[in-house]
Amino acid sequence: MRLAPGDTLLVATRNKGKTAEFRAAFAALGVKVADLTEFEGGRDIPDIVEDGDTFEANATIKARTVALATGLPALADDSGLCVDALGGAPGVYSARYAGEGATDADNNAKLVRELRAAGASVPDDIAGGASEALSTARFVSCLVLFKPDGDTLSAEGTVEGIVTGAPRGEGGFGYDPLFWLPSHGRAMAELSVSEKNAISHRGNALAKLLERLGAPGADR
Repeated sequence: MRLAPGDTLLVATRNKGKTAEFRAAFAALGVKVADLTEFEGGRDIPDIVEDGDTFEANATIKARTVALATGLPALADDSGLCVDALGGAPGVYSARYAGEGATDADNNAKLVRELRAAGASVPDDIAGGASEALSTARFVSCLVLFKPDGDTLSAEGTVEGIVTGAPRGEGGFGYDPLFWLPSHGRAMAELSVSEKNAISHRGNALAKLLERLGAPGADR
């Protein structure tokens, strides 16, 4: 798959933070990036039902829906936290783990409650200094680029860590306060934006996708 300089890529999001990240990344290809808040036909895009059972399936649903509705290549991501002691949960249900409309605090509280109820714990030699280390886990992000002609490209990125029962940090969002990084000796929510972007699951997936698209200097 190729995107030509001057092409417009529509990102299936209304999150301005994600849009800015993708816009900066695709500048290396000379590709213009817009999102659903900027695209004039955005209001005509059908409701997107994310009923896939994998991150890739949900990202594909979003990207395909937007691409077919607009006639533009579309990029979508789906991401979440996979906790080993819970068999990979919350996974694709990460954003609504505590129910539809759940807040980050609700989801975090349920995660810790479930792990404590299961008696989960991580040995000190693996915990990497984490307080109340409950389980090994990873953040996963899958990016899917879908063209209206059906051409599809995907990439997945991960970052490994430890889920703790002791939240730390004021940055980030979602499960970041509970996600301890032994490599940094801090929780994800304690990293600066630049530090997080350098190691994040979405950043890793984006680097892989850009490399496959032939962007200069995209590999890392």
